[in-house]
Amino acid sequence: MLELGLKGKAAIVTGGSEGLGRATADRLAREGVRVAICARRKDVLEQTAEAIRHTTGGEVFAQPADVTRPDDVEAFVRAVVGRFGGVDILVNNAGTSAAAGFEKVDDAAWQTDIDLKLMAAVRFCRLVIPIMKQRGGGRIVNVTTIGGKAPRPQALPTSVTRAAGINLTKSLALEYAADRILVNTVCLGMAKSVQLARRAKDGDLEAHWRELGKRVPVGRLGEPEEFADLVAFLVSERAGYITGSAVNFDGGASAVV
Repeated sequence: MLELGLKGKAAIVTGGSEGLGRATADRLAREGVRVAICARRKDVLEQTAEAIRHTTGGEVFAQPADVTRPDDVEAFVRAVVGRFGGVDILVNNAGTSAAAGFEKVDDAAWQTDIDLKLMAAVRFCRLVIPIMKQRGGGRIVNVTTIGGKAPRPQALPTSVTRAAGINLTKSLALEYAADRILVNTVCLGMAKSVQLARRAKDGDLEAHWRELGKRVPVGRLGEPEEFADLVAFLVSERAGYITGSAVNFDGGASAVV
């Protein structure tokens, strides 16, 4: 078994109540990480936290937060530091799909997407990096998409904000490498998520997954647990020489590496 060296670390996972974020929080808790999760819906968030505590025996802190609101972000980070004494790992996972043609995206839609997918990551990083520097290092994973590297038609504003997230990742990686703060991004293709599940026709989820999987070179969608495994590795001691990387999690679907 690969020892990741994560036991006792403190992590923040945004958008941690469902899907990929929940799988990541669960995976980290299994490694002995003290995990803090946030999301907007209090009931779903608390149910997730209790479920992870039950299945992993880990310490999970949950607090509702809208990551587009600076006050919520600050209050959440302050609460996590008060609970865990610091932050070693940050996974900026919160986000949603937004794709339309250029002429259909108004200023409000642009601003909403920027706040959710770029500025939320900026604000979390700005708050936790000084803490990580004091603790002698840390790990940050920004979740973006393969469309941030190679956009498709009518994929705005997401393709632009995700491209900005990839650039933010590289910029922070270069600036804070000497502080032993390693920053990487996982670029998503199609994976089993709550957002994709909601599009299933007639509630036949397995048929929905199979149909979507036909668009992926490996013939299936990515599993949340596979995504979580990748993130766990990137934030581990085993990945100590990896920073500024944009790793595709897409089954070969991206047009670029």
